[in-house]
Amino acid sequence: MEKLKWRSKSSQAKSLGTIVSIAGAFVVTFYKGPPIVRPRLDIASLDQIQPLQSNWILGGFYLAAQAILISAWYILQAITLKEFPALIVMLCYQYFFSTILAAMFSLTVVTELSAWKLRLDVGLFAIAYSAVIGAAFLTTLLLWCLMRAGPLYVSMFKPLAILFSTVMGVIIFGDGLFLGSLVGAVIIVIGFYVVMWGKAKEENTIDDRGTWSSELSSEKVPLLQNSTEDTKCCPSV
Repeated sequence: MEKLKWRSKSSQAKSLGTIVSIAGAFVVTFYKGPPIVRPRLDIASLDQIQPLQSNWILGGFYLAAQAILISAWYILQAITLKEFPALIVMLCYQYFFSTILAAMFSLTVVTELSAWKLRLDVGLFAIAYSAVIGAAFLTTLLLWCLMRAGPLYVSMFKPLAILFSTVMGVIIFGDGLFLGSLVGAVIIVIGFYVVMWGKAKEENTIDDRGTWSSELSSEKVPLLQNSTEDTKCCPSV
């Protein structure tokens, strides 16, 4: 788990970088600005999409709430892995209860039996991809990273997901690239690297302390051995 020490430069860098990354995510979400790359859509399509733009701000708040809840979930998982470091067992429990909750929700929302039929189309590929990559591989990788680096390191990649989705939207779907997205992306990257610098500095400090303590203990051992040897060689009269 992360320890916050206000006098430590590494803690200050991690706190500042986190705030900067969150600010960059808000800039991408709420500030649009002039277009840099115009979308590959005609005016009629834009007029049809325009009424939906009134809910973008509400969607931004939903994304912010999701990020907060996911961060809390990462912290809870890190605490659980610290007390119970059995990755496979934890994955089994998580998949088991997630399957039960997903089945209950799906049966409540989707009541038509025809919707449950599997067909050899893109939908089946999406289901398989979501199960293998989105659930099994991603959750395993997430828990492994939590054990290795802690919840802060994992949570810092959440703002980068907004940046990646913006880039992929421009390349694949022909979305427009606006000034707000570019400015927010730069702010997110700066905050991310500030946090990574703080993590690296903290790890170097821990390594230096461990090296210093090991050297100090190795210097003390020969002195103790020499004193015992001198006592054996020169017994008291």
